[in-house]
Amino acid sequence: MVLTSLVSGVLGGCGTTDSWVDARAATGWSAQYADAANSSSTPVDGADTLRLEWARSVKGTLAAQVATGSGNYLAVNGQTASGCSLMVWEIDNRARQRWCTRLVQGGGVASPLLDGFDNLYIGQPGLVQSFPTTQWVRWRRPVIGLPLTLRMVAPGRLLVVTHLGQVLVFDAHRGTVSGTSVDLVAGLDPRDSERGLADCRLARPQCPVAAAPAFSEATGIIVVPLWEPGAEKPVLAALRYQQGQTPELTREWTSDAVGGGPLASPVLSRDGSTVYVNGRDERLWALDSADGTAKWSVPLDYLAQTPPSVTPDGLIVAGGGPGSRLTAIRDTAEEGEVVWTRDDVSPLTTSSLAGVGYAVVRDGDDEAPGQALTVFSLGDGSTVNTYPLPNARGWPVGVSVAHDGRVVTATSDGQVYGFVPG
Repeated sequence: MVLTSLVSGVLGGCGTTDSWVDARAATGWSAQYADAANSSSTPVDGADTLRLEWARSVKGTLAAQVATGSGNYLAVNGQTASGCSLMVWEIDNRARQRWCTRLVQGGGVASPLLDGFDNLYIGQPGLVQSFPTTQWVRWRRPVIGLPLTLRMVAPGRLLVVTHLGQVLVFDAHRGTVSGTSVDLVAGLDPRDSERGLADCRLARPQCPVAAAPAFSEATGIIVVPLWEPGAEKPVLAALRYQQGQTPELTREWTSDAVGGGPLASPVLSRDGSTVYVNGRDERLWALDSADGTAKWSVPLDYLAQTPPSVTPDGLIVAGGGPGSRLTAIRDTAEEGEVVWTRDDVSPLTTSSLAGVGYAVVRDGDDEAPGQALTVFSLGDGSTVNTYPLPNARGWPVGVSVAHDGRVVTATSDGQVYGFVPG
């Protein structure tokens, strides 16, 4: 009897152990804007002193941030005249190339997504695909449009939102569709996946979904900017993801609360209750994620062309762009309270937050324009350090903070810079 009880207890404690193989986002800067919520914030303790370790060119152009994995890999989605365009480099080995391949061009506005096993997920016009730690394809599936930056919505589940408004969830391992798709725009033509791509970078009407979706694991809410055919301005649209339910994806609401319409990707708070987004009316807006109603808005007095950044405790650093000012806002639940602002610092990128802030700013003057990576305090916005970016041309595409504190930034001209804690 005792032996039987012991055996039963041992067997009863042996549940399934295969959940560890389910893909999850890498612990680094897994994709553009860091995580599925687009927070541009990481728990990594960022260094306030850095040293430029390497610089390398993709020999083409870039329009999205570098992704970094749980190990020592980074991935970039270049647009090149010939040769490789999707590249994986060793971040701790002076950007030595691990592997590369060529994708159908036109999808540069989306970054790669890396999972914790260093599998890579990315789209090209008409396709979504996954690569293992080598350049050989794990799986490839057709979609309608260009998949924007991909997100993990649950262990082993991959969210795909295309620029033409098709929304699907894939099994990340097998590449099969989970549940049914949702079309945010009627009349999608599967033979015309490149339609409107030229409007995406500037968020113009012919690109229905021009920016990466935001997803909250806490609430299951997915929020995307949506410019419906014939509409005067874009709106925000929300869906809900409920794994295992029928259907798994449902439309929740559409909101025109944002003045002039939203610009750039939305961002979700840590608890998923609030959507933060830039308005084309030069204001930062906070919306209730339950129904899309406005909670508050704050005038920025400049057009923020990149998304805001949000820490877990609700500090918001406003988005960047030409004419911007480095500004921090606290969400008090009743209003957005400006905590500090720097009239003398104009971030050109979304700020990346890791205990300190990182952003690329203009460096030099009109006769000798340049760019520099600046490190600033989240407490008062004061500049901690500034590092010029040699031969930086074009516009900066953002700053990525790796799991070990390394910092990578890049420009539209294809220059990539790797910094190590100094």
